[in-house]
Amino acid sequence: MNVLAWYVLPKLLMSEWVQKDMEAVSALDLDAQLMLRVREGDDDSFRVLLEKHRNPLVHFLQRMVQDAGASEELAQEVFLRIYRSRSSYEPSAKFTTWMFRIASHLALNWLRDERHERAAQRLDGPRLDGARPGEERSDLPAREIRDHNPSVEQRLVYETRLQEIRDSIASLPAKQRAAVLMHKYEEMEYSQIAQALECSESAVKSLLFRAYETLRARLAHLVTGA
Repeated sequence: MNVLAWYVLPKLLMSEWVQKDMEAVSALDLDAQLMLRVREGDDDSFRVLLEKHRNPLVHFLQRMVQDAGASEELAQEVFLRIYRSRSSYEPSAKFTTWMFRIASHLALNWLRDERHERAAQRLDGPRLDGARPGEERSDLPAREIRDHNPSVEQRLVYETRLQEIRDSIASLPAKQRAAVLMHKYEEMEYSQIAQALECSESAVKSLLFRAYETLRARLAHLVTGA
């Protein structure tokens, strides 16, 4: 190989890599484009991703671990791991799929810790504001209905039913809970949930089937009015 070939070949390879990245990004979303910029050293793009996804991530983790303080810490750890992995990032999947895979892994590990399981048992005590410890705060659905139209009775019924649904989801086995939260709250597809939980799509469908059967049985009285 002559000198010119040695000079031109690396540039051609680099061009191919860039082209492949851009093709992959065009098939994905803006988040992947931002993450590619982060990979190149653009910290402003990382701040955009952080601001965009922090609240949904905290809410997901809060519903998983049922502990407000822990969900904040776990969310910070998720973004820390994303930032540390920036140099090896490849846009092979949606950014949110990658983010929820890290979040699910951390949440499941947290739940396996017996110390945290014992702490979760103390969540039954009521608070002065009528909410339970670890419950979502003002930016979540239970608070969103605070307007002047519904009556006090209607709000109480709504909030009671909503809390019962949350409690039923929270009582599911951890992997079933994660699958339901990603499927219903985050509107993720089976393939994305499978990537996040590192299992097959058929396993995801099985998790969701068992979870929804359990929820259907526990919440049947809400439908029948019993």
